[in-house]
Amino acid sequence: MGLFSLTQELAMDLGTANIIIMHNDKIIVNEPSIIAISNKSNKMVAVGNQAKLMYEKTNKDLRVVRPLRNGVIADFDACEQLMRGLIGMVDTGRRLFSPSLKMVIGVPSGSTEVELRAVRDSAEHAGGREVYMLFEPMAAAIGIGIDVLAPEGNMIVDIGGGTTEIAIISLGGLVSNISVKVAGDDFTADIQEYMGRQHNVKVSERMAERIKINVGAAMTELDEDEAPEDYIVSGPNRITALPMSIPVCYQEIAHCLDRSISKLESAILNSLENTPPELYADILKNGIYLSGGGSMLRGISRRLSDKIGIEFHIANEPLLSVARGTGIALKNVDRFPFLMR
Repeated sequence: MGLFSLTQELAMDLGTANIIIMHNDKIIVNEPSIIAISNKSNKMVAVGNQAKLMYEKTNKDLRVVRPLRNGVIADFDACEQLMRGLIGMVDTGRRLFSPSLKMVIGVPSGSTEVELRAVRDSAEHAGGREVYMLFEPMAAAIGIGIDVLAPEGNMIVDIGGGTTEIAIISLGGLVSNISVKVAGDDFTADIQEYMGRQHNVKVSERMAERIKINVGAAMTELDEDEAPEDYIVSGPNRITALPMSIPVCYQEIAHCLDRSISKLESAILNSLENTPPELYADILKNGIYLSGGGSMLRGISRRLSDKIGIEFHIANEPLLSVARGTGIALKNVDRFPFLMR
């Protein structure tokens, strides 16, 4: 990798909520998918955590955007600048020349040809010379440690920020895959709406996200060791604009997220309905794997197991499953025929 190394290998999980970049099997960038752009010059001011600090706090000279929405690129120019900024954080030592990038990028399995083209173009404009794409459920399965090339059925439910990917994998391919537009962002929006309706308090998207992290749950009855303490939410009264402080418990949040989680249950059942019997038998034996940030909701694996009657396993470090999978795929480009150019 010295001064004359002309190729740099990067694996990227291009997530709606976070972008994770791996280099040499190490996670070197793990930042929110947010960029701050100057309205005067249209140039990047900050990316990732720095930009997140500015989110919902800007003035007229600055805009802070999330270029990825529902798992797809909503703002092409901002996404390109975001990728360029995050790739620029990869410090691989002094070089005489800018290296060309060999990249594997995790993308939603429901992406259209146009959306895949947009991701490829963004990567190429950000310096990618050899760009491969990998569907997120396949990347998550590889990252969890499943042998995706084996003649055996495995089911993955990857609950991300913008989409939930439900896929059945066998012999290195997706036997079936459903991409549902119900995921972490919807949970956050549900909480925002609930706080306004139930408590008359106006909360920002970031505050709703903090509530989700601190007291988010999928069940109204959790084990004692799993149940979090109430979270104090402060904000203005929607009618009087006077300040309010309200304790919020996990039971309330479980109640307000119930409808969205029920949609996920229906999508999983729908996917199982269309599964060939031999693969169904494998899934029954192996269980169903959960990954992505949404799988960190307290009690979600128990709720799904009770509802569907199949054991659900949460991946170790579920937020990193897709990134680890893209990293392994990068090292085995010749071995994995399902990588897309």
